Amino acid sequence: MTETQFVNLPVVVAGLGVSGISAARVLNGLGARVTVVDGGSGEGLRARAAELEAIGVAVRLGDGASLPEGTELIVTSPGWAPDSALFAAAGAAGVPVWGDVELAWRLRKPLPGTGEPAPWLAVTGTNGKTTTVQMLASILTAAGRRTAAVGNVGVSVLDAVLAEEPYDVLAVELSSYQLHWAPSLRPHSAAVLNLAPDHLDWHGSMEAYAADKGRIYEGNVVACVYNLADPATEALVREADVEEGCRAIGFGLGAPSPSNFGVVDGLLVDRAFVEDRAQNAAELGSVEDVNPPAPHNIANALAAAALARAYGVEPKAVREGLRAFRPDAHRIAEVGTVREVTYIDDSKATNTHAAAASLAAYRPIVWIAGGLAKGATFDDLVQGAAERLRAVVLIGQDRALIREALERHAPDVPVIEAAEGQTGAVAMAEVVRTAASLARSGDTVLLAPACASMDMFTNYGERGDLFAAAVRELADSGE
Repeated sequence: MTETQFVNLPVVVAGLGVSGISAARVLNGLGARVTVVDGGSGEGLRARAAELEAIGVAVRLGDGASLPEGTELIVTSPGWAPDSALFAAAGAAGVPVWGDVELAWRLRKPLPGTGEPAPWLAVTGTNGKTTTVQMLASILTAAGRRTAAVGNVGVSVLDAVLAEEPYDVLAVELSSYQLHWAPSLRPHSAAVLNLAPDHLDWHGSMEAYAADKGRIYEGNVVACVYNLADPATEALVREADVEEGCRAIGFGLGAPSPSNFGVVDGLLVDRAFVEDRAQNAAELGSVEDVNPPAPHNIANALAAAALARAYGVEPKAVREGLRAFRPDAHRIAEVGTVREVTYIDDSKATNTHAAAASLAAYRPIVWIAGGLAKGATFDDLVQGAAERLRAVVLIGQDRALIREALERHAPDVPVIEAAEGQTGAVAMAEVVRTAASLARSGDTVLLAPACASMDMFTNYGERGDLFAAAVRELADSGE
């Protein structure tokens, strides 16, 4: 659709969150007749509704399952599940459903002098998406491109495609939710970093979750980047319908074969985008250029490098971009060292796959784990990390699931459970003191909970902030 086709078009926006408000404002600006529906009715939602109503957008609160008569398009927020009554009604009426990413894709504008919109380099996966996209944006910036990390991170993808000063290329993080509602998306190149069970309550099955992740490869032009250590990602490449000449490019932590990226003697190496790749390779930097140089983060860097090289970035810019990158808070962030024990905040590790990557980066470990399990099981995680564990401190509502896995697979590892009923700063201060009492010189105290945080903290950010504050308090106390 062109922008003019939205004039007077009756559109429903599902959800009054950040992406829903952005979509409503954009569509209203294009002249559409916009109605926002949301099943909630709290004070915050009413305030947001009033702001939209002031610019002529209709809002229906507490009416999220109702399809207004005459609707010709629904634009949904990512959190609305596919089996929602609103979408069932849309299907029966033949009304298409788009996500904000689909809307953004259709509203792209040609770059001056090229006649083509800015290419999208897209990233998805169960874990590592944000870090990889931010690394990619840093590399593209080092190469002199006007770019941004957008999508599920940073700048809104709608804001990016409609920016007054256009971007040369976009580094786009996409969740499985966003991919589900983006049927027309065709990136220049894309990467699936890994696949592990997550959000299965939304998708309905692991197969459906993987299929939505695999949508990112559809129509790729230059490269489908996959994880050599995760065969499921390669399977998605094999199933994808791509442009003629698009290549499958693997990344991994070993020495790369032709057409892949990997590591040789501590160097990051490209054997895909070089002349005579059977004999030659390009040095892109060293593992020490990656911050932090944990194994899974080196893999993230290789994926980002592969996408950048697919776009034509020179090796020098890859090194410069990786050196300039600084990870967000709560992602394997070193908080400090107290009496020769290192404290690491990986509060963002809210599922078992993320926690496994963090646990693999250190030894010996006093592990702080627990929270809301979201239906996860912990046997594989504990079995894989058992030999690295000095001790475990358990917190949160679903701690028993982790304790039972430890009893089965690491019965000799000491386990201490934090007092029940405590939350916030008081709880975390006690947890850190307990972990410190279990640690020895040279150990790492690792907050990688493998669970969501909302049973004890506002979010994973608060959990990590309070952990860092408790470590500082420990250092100041001299205990």
